[in-house]
Amino acid sequence: QVQLVESGGGLVQAGESLRLSCADSGRFSEVYSMGWFRQAPGKERELIAGISWRGSDTYYANSVKGRFTISRHSTKNTVYLQMNSLKPEDTAVYYCWRARGGIVTTVTQADYWGQGTQVTVSS
Repeated sequence: QVQLVESGGGLVQAGESLRLSCADSGRFSEVYSMGWFRQAPGKERELIAGISWRGSDTYYANSVKGRFTISRHSTKNTVYLQMNSLKPEDTAVYYCWRARGGIVTTVTQADYWGQGTQVTVSS
């Protein structure tokens, strides 16, 4: 059974950094991509980053490009999101996802989800 466990959220001030981690306890007999969505209060869940199985392909939403970096541990079972220069508008619950094949583009394409971790950025 696949289980995604996130950590690293918290409260920071604008301009500071956080690193989120997502540990995947599931089977590794298939090729899959991983990444992060986020959801702010009253808004839809937004894809912000994704990384392919080999790590050769990455995706970033325009809102985080240049500030966030996604990476994947060599064992493939942990994905990280380094978030620098955080802004108040980055405040949201961040959800890790896993999907068979390539990087997803919509919520419905993800096969598994983490429980979410809160990131709050104060001004």
